[in-house]
Amino acid sequence: MIAEHGEHAPAEADVIVALGGDGFMLQTLHKYREKSKPVFGMKLGSVGFLMNAWRPEDLMSRLDRAEPTLLRPLEISVVSESGTTIEALAFNEVSLLRQTKQAAHIRIFLNGSEKMPELICDGLLVSTPAGSTAYNLSAFGPILPLDSRLLAMTPISPFRPRRWRGAILPSDVELKLEILDHYKRPVSATADANEVRDVIELTVRESRDRTVTLLFDPEHKLEDRIINEQFML
Repeated sequence: MIAEHGEHAPAEADVIVALGGDGFMLQTLHKYREKSKPVFGMKLGSVGFLMNAWRPEDLMSRLDRAEPTLLRPLEISVVSESGTTIEALAFNEVSLLRQTKQAAHIRIFLNGSEKMPELICDGLLVSTPAGSTAYNLSAFGPILPLDSRLLAMTPISPFRPRRWRGAILPSDVELKLEILDHYKRPVSATADANEVRDVIELTVRESRDRTVTLLFDPEHKLEDRIINEQFML
């Protein structure tokens, strides 16, 4: 492909073409987000929900016809036991996971208001619409239409309250998660592939301006595939 089309530095390119699976696509979005270049992916990995089909022979015509899809990542701020505050972005989901055999105890706030004083579980995740068919769906969370401006909050193996299956939230909400008894029940936070250990508090909000653009074949639009996932057996 390089021999046929050439190659340019990302800062000089019109389009970044990512070849791989969804994991590599997420790496590409994080690595080149500040370049503000649209990304066209082709599947060469095991999972390719964020990718187009692999057809190298007609790349230029496909790029001409490709339709843009805007993704809004989640911005997270994590306070750890060491006292440090770490910020990160997540295009798929943010997850809290217990680090030991002890279940996590989590207090949930929305826009400063306490909504659940204690959730006992293996973990909790907050997903974007683009990520709602990934880990979120495996944890029995809802699939969100891409343009819905909603977020999915999904518990992982909830013990108390046992029947709580999560919530669908407006995307402009600010979510704060406090880890209760964090010394005895340590919890880690993961934003896509970035992990922070021994979390005390996590704040999540949808980004307003740190967006990325993916390009898709007209017959392979991400919006359609997200809807179709609801009818997969």
